[in-house]
Amino acid sequence: MKLIIMSKPTFFVEEDKILSTLFEEGLDKLHLYKPESSPLYSERLLSLLPTECYKSIKVHNHFYLKNEFNLGGIHIDNTETAVPEGYKGHFGRTCNDINMLKAAKKKADYVFLKNIFDNPFRNETASFSMDTIKQAARQGLIDKHIYALGGVTIDNIRQAKDMGFGGIVICDDLWNKFDIHNELNYKELITYFIKLRKALS
Repeated sequence: MKLIIMSKPTFFVEEDKILSTLFEEGLDKLHLYKPESSPLYSERLLSLLPTECYKSIKVHNHFYLKNEFNLGGIHIDNTETAVPEGYKGHFGRTCNDINMLKAAKKKADYVFLKNIFDNPFRNETASFSMDTIKQAARQGLIDKHIYALGGVTIDNIRQAKDMGFGGIVICDDLWNKFDIHNELNYKELITYFIKLRKALS
């Protein structure tokens, strides 16, 4: 089962140090998700990371960064937007409708299925019942190319695996271990990441 870490949507002072340390601790895939931000900030953040990490980073928005930094690919946050003309390389999509999974899988290397669990951090509720998810798995819609997104925590990783997902996307559950406004020491966040990796084994 793959573990993907999605960045915070906003930039913060210690971010490059934390991301570099996460890669040192075994982070396989990072999704750089910075909506509604200037691409210059993403360029600066990427320039501060070790170049050997670039192949493990996929970028949401500002797709030119893929070529400029030789990143691992791009990610499109919906099922409607077309892949950029002339683009060649790995790409994924986010889908919020199980009925669209079959078509989405045919045109992407992997798909994030959104809002799998309740997300108390954002006051969002799950979009699907467990029965719906299990049925989709029996139909072959959920497999190793589909990753669970939304409300995923260390406490429900096993549940996501049992549902048939090939990976999980962690965001709030990790980043809430570090107060970007009041802390400089991010040891708790790194320790928690290590626990997340162990929970997958």
